[in-house]
Amino acid sequence: MSTTGYLAIKNHIFHNLKRIDGILPENKIEEEVNNTKSVIAGIGYEMFAKIIAIDSLTELDDEDWQRIIRELETHFDVKMEAGVLIQGEEQQERDSTWWTGVEKQLNKKYYWDRYKNYISSFLPADVVRALDTDTDIVMNNVENPVVANFSRYGMVVGHVQSGKTGNYSGLVCKAADAGYKFIVVIAGGMNNLRNQTQERLNEAFVGQTNGVQVGAGKGDTDKNFTPYSLTTVLRDFNRHDADRASQGVNFESINVPVLIVIKKNTSTLKSVISWLEKQYKNKVADHAMLVIDDESDYASVNTKEEEDPTAINGGIRKLLSLFSRSAYVAYTATPYANIFIDHEAENENVGRDLFPKDFIYALDAPTNYFGARKIFLDTDGKHLIEVTDNEEDLPTNHKKDFEVLSLPNSLKEAIQVFLLNVVVRNLRGYGLNHNSMLVHATRFTAIHQKIAAAITTYLENIQDDVIAFGMLTDAKNQSELIQDLSDTYSKYYNQNEFSWEEIIGMLTNQIGPILVREVHQKTTVPLEYRKDIATNAIVIGGTSLARGFTLEGLSVSYFLRNTVFYDTLMQMGRWFGYRSGYEDLCKIYMPQNKIEDFAEIINATEDLMEDFKLMADNNMTPEKFGLAIRQNPNSALQITARNKQKNVREFNYSMRLDGKAKETSVLSSKPDEIQKNINTVKHLVSSLPNEHDKINNHFLWKNIDRKIILNFLNTFITFQNDPLGLTARMPISFIKKYCEDREVSWDIALYSGLGDPFEISSNISMQKEIRKIKPKTDNTYELQNRQVSSGNSESISLEGSERKQVGTKRNDARKLMKRPLLMLHIIQQNTEIPLIKNNALAAFGASFPGDVLSDTETITLKINTVYYNNLLKDIEDENESDD
Repeated sequence: MSTTGYLAIKNHIFHNLKRIDGILPENKIEEEVNNTKSVIAGIGYEMFAKIIAIDSLTELDDEDWQRIIRELETHFDVKMEAGVLIQGEEQQERDSTWWTGVEKQLNKKYYWDRYKNYISSFLPADVVRALDTDTDIVMNNVENPVVANFSRYGMVVGHVQSGKTGNYSGLVCKAADAGYKFIVVIAGGMNNLRNQTQERLNEAFVGQTNGVQVGAGKGDTDKNFTPYSLTTVLRDFNRHDADRASQGVNFESINVPVLIVIKKNTSTLKSVISWLEKQYKNKVADHAMLVIDDESDYASVNTKEEEDPTAINGGIRKLLSLFSRSAYVAYTATPYANIFIDHEAENENVGRDLFPKDFIYALDAPTNYFGARKIFLDTDGKHLIEVTDNEEDLPTNHKKDFEVLSLPNSLKEAIQVFLLNVVVRNLRGYGLNHNSMLVHATRFTAIHQKIAAAITTYLENIQDDVIAFGMLTDAKNQSELIQDLSDTYSKYYNQNEFSWEEIIGMLTNQIGPILVREVHQKTTVPLEYRKDIATNAIVIGGTSLARGFTLEGLSVSYFLRNTVFYDTLMQMGRWFGYRSGYEDLCKIYMPQNKIEDFAEIINATEDLMEDFKLMADNNMTPEKFGLAIRQNPNSALQITARNKQKNVREFNYSMRLDGKAKETSVLSSKPDEIQKNINTVKHLVSSLPNEHDKINNHFLWKNIDRKIILNFLNTFITFQNDPLGLTARMPISFIKKYCEDREVSWDIALYSGLGDPFEISSNISMQKEIRKIKPKTDNTYELQNRQVSSGNSESISLEGSERKQVGTKRNDARKLMKRPLLMLHIIQQNTEIPLIKNNALAAFGASFPGDVLSDTETITLKINTVYYNNLLKDIEDENESDD
């Protein structure tokens, strides 16, 4: 099969389908493919090649045609919904239809129309429509630039690597069309991210780079509307630029919008501020400014006392204070830190803090988004490969001076998979597309350099052998490394798609240009994705790669980083995004505990979005949403991390358990403690009344005195890394306090499964529940995905009609529950030779009625610096990283 021929035919069909307005009719893709096949059958490949202006075409087989259908479906059969909006009290009283109601119709939409036409060439129609709607809603909330005085603060929440840059590019275009004169985009803290962001805004908005038309500007003949960009792809805004610009450029002397894309850096912010202050002795009164703060949870949040805010936070606030008309829109995938901002904080020198008081808008993700749920929950782990062999070669916890003497076999295999992916994508017709592999194993620059050196040596050995022996019929006999590649190909790939002979033949031609690149503060040779040739790169990095930088064509990730913070972990997920044509090739290598961490975070994030929608439906404000997040049990570690730089001796931490469920998914593996917990469950059940309900072989007791529950909680041995149970994600201290403070009775459920029979008391027998259990090195067992109970566990306490109504929707069950529910489990390990004596392990969960709208009092505990130190002593601090 000719790869260029395959792509030429596919592109011909693609462009035919693009001409159809609106959503494609059902079966239209298959119909168009069959039409093309019929034309070729009638006139032959040689004549069809002339029609589509290509030198020659090789005949396609049935598998090629089916793959064309599949790949076109991944583009056209994509759905995306508009997002969800929460508005502040004042914002609800303002005109929030100024853009869509009047201005969008009256204004010439030059920049937006140009951008829309550009993205329509490669984005599905439904995604373009949703992006139009999303940016319209944000425009409605940032304010009309002709209003005399305003300052608006908002936040847009998207998914990691889901297209936030494309979204705010659309917002920039519409803001320019509306009349915003000065547009500032604050990119990440590293040059590579700023440069990448500038390049994308050049394509989306400016329309040119160094005088050459690019992106939306291609074919545009009217240069009078070209925005004035004070920064370039390679040059940030600095003092030299500020002095030069202040002499010849100001908002009165030019008729086009002014754009700057700056690094999130103190000196850069000072340069911009000094440039403005030179031109305007007082506030800029006649021109509106839009500030886009990308990755806004990073460095923008004030972590000091309000009297002395951090430099970047203070710089952004100072910049906003220079304009009488300003709008600040924070973009992030992890909104925790932004929500922790004090919404009342204000400093007369630098202005109010950056809390999104006016609006928060949550973006949906299109159906072709390769996101956390698809990887960690919905695809049965087919993209995940557990790393178990790294502790000797690359231990998870290591010091700056650790010597990298060898690579784990799992990392060598991951490199082999990447090399094979490059080949398979070439054979599939994507030889002009970039390919990347991510290695994220440390936060120390020196270790990155050592890992890169070891990978380079290993790669060069493979390159030497493949070039020397790859074309021989007995290549596998000549080289162990080629044999390893063959074994890995047999292990993970569809042998019917391409033969090993095709693979090794293509690899021999392709392996030479494979690069190894480091991305950190001391990088000497930058990672560059060229426009003229495909880049195939193994990329070693850490924090620098975890903040918005996109690795093009990423298909293999090797991840060892150790952190418990939700937002830090999610930002490290560079493997999320869009993988059209190669999603099946994607592999993520990581330890099992990190796989389980991600699975847990997904559930927490989805709960957060569900709360968001509920609050939006009930006209709740950003302040209320912020309060709800701060009081969410899943936010406790975030709050600790954000506050730990402050000189706090103690403070009250409030947690709202309403509508939440917590379970003992990590349990002691000590035999005496296992037996004590089993006895604790038996004692509790024996003390309960004889009257109980039996529902699907499960047992339910209603209206039980809370003192009985509290006695159980005080007796059961829960695994604790810290006094409050936060790192184990079982906040037992707060649950006990709930039981003490809330004068309500509880329900108790004892669940029966499909395992061996188990006698709890003289009149209660059940069957154990079978679960996958993993032994840990800290005298604990951990349940797979840290989930003790099944999807419909809470509904046991509901009435029959209610149980049918909620099904497995646990949040819906909690909304209908009348009382808190204690859930008891006896677990059996799913293995022929169990690790646990008598193969019985006691676990419990606590589920609380209500939802995010519940107005009951929070559970509050006092936390002091001793607790901080104990909690954080073994946890990495992003700010201490030298990456």
